[in-house]
Order: sequence, then structure tokens, then C-alpha cells
Amino acid sequence: MIKVTLKGDVVKEFPEGITAYEVAKEISMGLAKAACAVRINGENADLRTVLNEDCSLEILTFEDEYGRWTFRHTASHILAQAVKRLFPNAKLAIGPAVDDGFYYDFDVEESFTPDDLVKIEAEMKKIVKEDIKLDRFTMSRDEAIKYFTEKDEPYKVELAEGIPEGEEISFYSQGDFTDLCAGAHLMSTGAV
Repeated sequence: MIKVTLKGDVVKEFPEGITAYEVAKEISMGLAKAACAVRINGENADLRTVLNEDCSLEILTFEDEYGRWTFRHTASHILAQAVKRLFPNAKLAIGPAVDDGFYYDFDVEESFTPDDLVKIEAEMKKIVKEDIKLDRFTMSRDEAIKYFTEKDEPYKVELAEGIPEGEEISFYSQGDFTDLCAGAHLMSTGAV
């Protein structure tokens, strides 16, 4: 068992290997539903983070800056997934959260039209309604380069090549969409 110090210096015991999200569920389903990210021992982290030792844990919601950032970051992945569904030849660049929202850079043959933007927004709403689970996994640098070369994603290959050899690279997958990404993300697209 590990001891987890929660809000108000409340200490609770949980089995070693529990995720931060599972702790939130143990506290309250309402809190788990509102949770966007966590802070473990003062460091921002993903809800999927496994707790293996005593720690302090703060559950972050949209009301917290990093919670908002995590929410917006997931929205940027939903945008990228929508674009790839509608425009399969679009090349992915980067898609970060920013202070007042999010964006994603794409390389496309022709600029998106106002009609395209309406279609993209509708596809994003569809993806949110699908409530697709986001899964985190890692690959080696060489595996990541091979993966994105096969996917014909040159900007992702360039990003992977910029990571030092020997380092694992994290990815997040949501249904038919996978992206190189440090995270953090919401548990599913439906949380948006």
C-alpha cells in the first residue's frame, strides 16, 4: 500500500500501481469526471500516471491552469483527427495548447475554405460524441521514425529525428488517430 496526501492534507492508502485517475474515482465519480490532469509531488502529470510510492496528489480540473491546458491539448488532437479523416493527405506538423485555446499546423495542397472549416468542426463534434478512449504508449526513436516514415508524415519524422538517440518517445492514440506527444490528455474525446 502507498500513502497519498490529498487536498487538505488528507492521507489515504491505495494499492501500489493505482493510476491517478483511479484515485480520483475512489474519491468521487464527479471528481473523476471533472478531472483533466494531476499534480504529483508538485509536478504536472497525466491522469494515466501510475502511483508506485507515497506522494502528494492534486486532482486538476478545467478551473486549474494545467487542467485547461490538458483539455485544450486534447482538443487539438481532436482537430487533427478530424482533418485526417476529411483530408487524408494532409501532413501533420504540431498542435499545442496555448493560453487562449489550441491550434494544429497542417501542410495541405490548398488552404482550407470556410466550407471546409464547417465540415472540420462537424467532424470534431462527431469525434467528441464517439467518446474515444485516449491511450498512451511509447516507442524507441528508431521505431517512431519508421512509423512516421510509413505513414508519410515528414514533419513527425523530423520531430522524432530531433529527439536524442536512446530516448523513448511517447504517443497518444485515439481510435484511428495516433500522434507523437508528451501529453497530458483527457481520458477520452467525450470529456471535451
